[in-house]
Amino acid sequence: MSTAYKAFLKEFPEYQLTWILDALRRSDFSRLDHNRETYVDYMGGSLYPESLIRVHTGFLQRNILGNTHSVSNSSKLSSACADEAREAVLSFFRAPPGYSVVFTANATGALKLVGESFPFASGSSYVLGADSHNSVHGIRQFALQRGAQVHYIDSTDHGGMEVEAAKAVLTHARPRNKRQSPSLFALTGQSNITSSKNALSLVKFAASQGYCTLLDAAALAPTSVVSLTDTPVDAMAISFYKMFGFPTGVGALVVKDELLARLERPWFAGGTVDVVQAPGTIVTMSASLHERFEDGTINYLNLPAITDGLRFLSAYLPFLPLRLSSLMHYLVGALAGVRHECGSPVARILSRTPTRRLKAVGEQSDTGSVMALIFLFPSGEMMPNTFVEYAASRSNISLRTGCMCNPGGAAALLGLREAMAGLPSDVTLAAFEQHMGHELGVVRVSLGLASDFRDAWRVVRFAETLGSAASREPLWAQWLESKSGVAM
Repeated sequence: MSTAYKAFLKEFPEYQLTWILDALRRSDFSRLDHNRETYVDYMGGSLYPESLIRVHTGFLQRNILGNTHSVSNSSKLSSACADEAREAVLSFFRAPPGYSVVFTANATGALKLVGESFPFASGSSYVLGADSHNSVHGIRQFALQRGAQVHYIDSTDHGGMEVEAAKAVLTHARPRNKRQSPSLFALTGQSNITSSKNALSLVKFAASQGYCTLLDAAALAPTSVVSLTDTPVDAMAISFYKMFGFPTGVGALVVKDELLARLERPWFAGGTVDVVQAPGTIVTMSASLHERFEDGTINYLNLPAITDGLRFLSAYLPFLPLRLSSLMHYLVGALAGVRHECGSPVARILSRTPTRRLKAVGEQSDTGSVMALIFLFPSGEMMPNTFVEYAASRSNISLRTGCMCNPGGAAALLGLREAMAGLPSDVTLAAFEQHMGHELGVVRVSLGLASDFRDAWRVVRFAETLGSAASREPLWAQWLESKSGVAM
């Protein structure tokens, strides 16, 4: 590998500007090398840095935290930590005055809060991209239930949306009266399967057309700088475990107070109210806007880790795009050169690949650090994703296969948009796959905070393993045997 690394540095000398991330790998992610694990599923969840765990567990050992719905000393400390975490979130995303933070279980929970509470009405529009996570698609259920129209912006063949096509849909579906028929535009900042980054300028355009705007930043925030000063979206959904690995079970809706005041909760719960008449029908919601949307008790034991995690990430985030740009360009070129003995390609990259090579710290990439691909037999037939995943696990490689909860993006990459349009209402995945004659989905490799050259190099070596009959055929036999055992 040392020879390959030297050749890599010769081709990508700018990679050495990110040496601080090599030091981070040694200090906080040494378990990867101790366990000989190649982790390339950062889009599924980032890895937690060991120092964050040490700091957080030390804080818990030294302090007593109580439920925030009280006024005891332990409760006051929890409330102070929660307030500090909210301020840290607003600072990290450079939010101007007028934003609040609502803590949720994850980005999905944040998106659901907007969907269930948005005042859709007859004449309203809900506009979204086809290349979106299911949690964004799911909002259409709330829109349709309230009589709104749903309008999709088509995906390109490599995912994402064309700016002019998006503007055309937004203009066609714009609300005639934004007070009587409030309308919502949900923008996916970065696709979790196609690696496409959508133009954040669409937020301002949609606002100019009378829409409220919602940004799904779950895939964007871990490796890109997001500024709410530059992109003043009405609401943004994030998951912290995707950003710095710990804690799971905490996300946030970063939202303008103006929109928060307009949202209409379909119910109330403990922690969201001031007075409830029982029996009766009178209820007075909490005077604090964010408290109206935090059902029950917030995850107060883990909120101090949000503050520390954001401080941690802010120190390393400027270096990440440059490092990941070098690794992605290397992967694209190296995988293209992996061939079967007969000369046919082993892998086909389907997702959007970076067109611009970064050269300096602080620059931002035009795509994410996600690669969706399929592996091919010498005949050109697609290898089953379940076999690829099995083979990867035997090589201690953590990757992901499937449609990644993004059916529109997957359909675009796999050329299944017409088949998707013709689905029957009672369709199941098994029936869809049977109709198509093969497994559906892609293999996803995603890089992140602790990635280095060794990870990318091992992915290429894995592809070479699948390209060699001598190594592939025994794995194929073992996989078939394992499937037989499961069936029995």
